[in-house]
Amino acid sequence: MGRYDFIVIGSGPSGRRAAIQAAKLGKSVLVIEGRLKVGGVSVHTGTIPSKTLRETALNLSGWRERGFYGRSYRVKKEIGSQDLSIRLGKTLAHEVDVLEHQFLRNGVATMAGFARFVDPHRVVVTSPDGSELAVEGDRFLIAVGTVPHRPEGIDFDDPDILDSDQVVDIARLPRSLAVVGAGVIGIEYATIFSALDVAVTVIEPRANFLEFIDREIIEEFVHQLRDRGVTFRLGSAVETVARGADGRIVTTLEDGRAVRSEMLLYCAGRMGATGGLGLDACGIEVDGRGRVAVDATTFQTSASHIYAAGDVIGFPSLASTSMEQGRIAACHAFGLPLPPAPAYFPYGIYAVPEISTVGMSEEEVRRRGINYECGIARLRETSRGHIMGLEQGLMKMIFSNKTRRLLGVHIIGEGATELIHIGQAVLNLKGTIDYFIENTFNYPTLAEAYKIAALDAWNRMAR
Repeated sequence: MGRYDFIVIGSGPSGRRAAIQAAKLGKSVLVIEGRLKVGGVSVHTGTIPSKTLRETALNLSGWRERGFYGRSYRVKKEIGSQDLSIRLGKTLAHEVDVLEHQFLRNGVATMAGFARFVDPHRVVVTSPDGSELAVEGDRFLIAVGTVPHRPEGIDFDDPDILDSDQVVDIARLPRSLAVVGAGVIGIEYATIFSALDVAVTVIEPRANFLEFIDREIIEEFVHQLRDRGVTFRLGSAVETVARGADGRIVTTLEDGRAVRSEMLLYCAGRMGATGGLGLDACGIEVDGRGRVAVDATTFQTSASHIYAAGDVIGFPSLASTSMEQGRIAACHAFGLPLPPAPAYFPYGIYAVPEISTVGMSEEEVRRRGINYECGIARLRETSRGHIMGLEQGLMKMIFSNKTRRLLGVHIIGEGATELIHIGQAVLNLKGTIDYFIENTFNYPTLAEAYKIAALDAWNRMAR
């Protein structure tokens, strides 16, 4: 039986960042991963596969060129599942190779198998061949991520009914797809398949979706999706899912409406993958979704030597924030001063079109009673946007009328997740509208939208 200073269960973004941070402090570190390859959900079924699928779909469909050549334009006329999987396989192999090299270079030991606690300082690892090995640790990080929520009454053994982990290995492209759940994952996949000219229906029990995003951005988003044929069924939950007489999947809603589709993708929630961890042996409880409660500053669980980070602790469930959570947990575990958390971090939704946001939404600004002004820039107003053939997309900036400080940036359209970082920097540095007006941006670029939106707001601000 081995003993380590730090045992990390899971090798996703939070697990790998914590393991490398601890190793750089000279600690002995073991990473236990349930898959045969390191990387966690992020590399194998989540972040990297979905973004790779998106990029492949946009490239093969010719999506980015349709502004010039029309909606019928395609790079490849017939796109099959094999076209999508080739690029995915290469990308995942590269990600795993990079991660394995990082562990090797930093002296991090890895072990394939499923860990379960038998007491607060000892886990038993069941390897793929069924053998078991006990290891001890002074400190632990739970970074097991999540698994799709699978409600009873839905036959996930049916090859045409998929969850959000299975969709990356989709056997064929359907002509029609029903997506249950309008969260980030559901919306991303719904719009990716829509870009591949699949007829998509989005089903969501709530009247609204992506409620943490500025409503004006969501209105623009819904308009674009409806314009290209995406159907929304909001405000009614799924009652039954069954195969109809014509062979299609029939999804019946509580309000009596039915959606017929060749395939169904179920993306209504994920569960913390904590079921087999034996957390009761450590006195750690989970909520109804299998998530672990932690201290918001240190990421310690109710057992002070056991930390948790990443999707297993819930919102915001972003790879970027998970990495920082893992790093902070490792720093605290070994007595390093905790770095101050940034006031604002960006959200990125890799839908088609992209959405990215940082800071306060207009709704939040109004709730706080702040005297504000907004500025809007359409991406087509920039020379770069015209060169690219962009017909849609906008940037919205919010400023305080009193202090002139930037309060929030919200972008929908091509490059949104890249553009947002300019706004993030200015926001965290407490910059004002004057930065955007007085500074020069490369020409022609989409980043010019910052100056256009700032001038739009400045024209209406009290001076």
